Amino acid sequence: MSDYTPKPEHKFTFGLWTVGNIGRDPFGGPVRDPKSPADLVRLLGEVGAYGVNFHDNDLIPIDATPAEADAIKKEFRKALDETGIVVPMATTNLFGDPIFKDGAFTSNDPKVRAYALQKTMNAIDLGVEFGAKIYVFWGGREGTETDSSKNPIDAIKRNRDAMNFLCEYVRDQKYDLKFALEAKPNEPRSDIFNPTTGHMLAFIETLDYPEMVGVNPEVAHEHMAGINFMHGVAQAWDAGKLFHIDLNDQYPGRYDQDFRFGARDIKAAFYLVKFLEDVGYDGSRHFDAHAYRTEDYEGVKDFARGCMRTYLVLKEKAARFNADSEIQSLLKEINADDGSMSGYFGKYTPEKAKSLKAHAFDRPAIGARGLQYERLDQLTVELLLGVR
Repeated sequence: MSDYTPKPEHKFTFGLWTVGNIGRDPFGGPVRDPKSPADLVRLLGEVGAYGVNFHDNDLIPIDATPAEADAIKKEFRKALDETGIVVPMATTNLFGDPIFKDGAFTSNDPKVRAYALQKTMNAIDLGVEFGAKIYVFWGGREGTETDSSKNPIDAIKRNRDAMNFLCEYVRDQKYDLKFALEAKPNEPRSDIFNPTTGHMLAFIETLDYPEMVGVNPEVAHEHMAGINFMHGVAQAWDAGKLFHIDLNDQYPGRYDQDFRFGARDIKAAFYLVKFLEDVGYDGSRHFDAHAYRTEDYEGVKDFARGCMRTYLVLKEKAARFNADSEIQSLLKEINADDGSMSGYFGKYTPEKAKSLKAHAFDRPAIGARGLQYERLDQLTVELLLGVR
């Protein structure tokens, strides 16, 4: 049997809000007692994680005094040193407090927008203090319930102005930090601006410092909209913008379920892992998920170990797919190229266009060719089921 033990080079990370989730939902109260950030770091050390990420208020309560904040940071630092856990990413909670009920950077109230900038600058300082190199922005309240309330052009401009301001702040402080924008179609707002990774990629190109800003795609958020997550990740990778990634699982068209990675759609998880490993993605594999509400903290450990183990199992399956002679022979046949069309591709020339327009294609014969995708998919399923 293969060794599926997580190692630092796998860069598996969890948020304080993930393993620290106490099981509260809209229909019921907590089922697990809260743990301190330091205790959660020790829990992650016990299960073999590489890193821990946090919102500012996961670590420091929003109303903490300076003395309380210093004590929490000291205990957190001690736990990091004890376990060897690192902090690759940080973010700001711009959605939980009532002040953000109509958004943060896109709020109609200029006082809210200014406070959001202040809070984010302080949170960036906190993240950098603990070593974060990536800073994620999830605009959980940046949206509407009624389009009477906001002009979307104003909202886009306000969001752009905020990103430009914060990029300038990072440059002014000489921080080694990049931003990653996280999309979600809805929840907790009825509609959220920039609802998919594709929207975020387009928005980034309008910023003053697009080279500083990438994306943080999340499995559940894209699946909520019925989108093929791996395709969105591939687009981000192709654009050089895959700065971070959130791994979990989700049934399409439902509320944000944040299931354990691979818990729902193992086939989609396989293709995602295969893509990340094939292209050589070297960033964090961050599990933005939480344990079932049925679990105690031993179950939370089972959840965390399960996320990492499933990734490693699928990584091994991806290597087997790439080494499977029958699968690879079939792929070679499917992608066969006799070179006869090569003169028509690449950079346009008038001569090439003229020659292509004159070429006679045997359309019925080409259209009649079977592509053997059924066989290929069945071989993939059998590999995943462990009979190959």
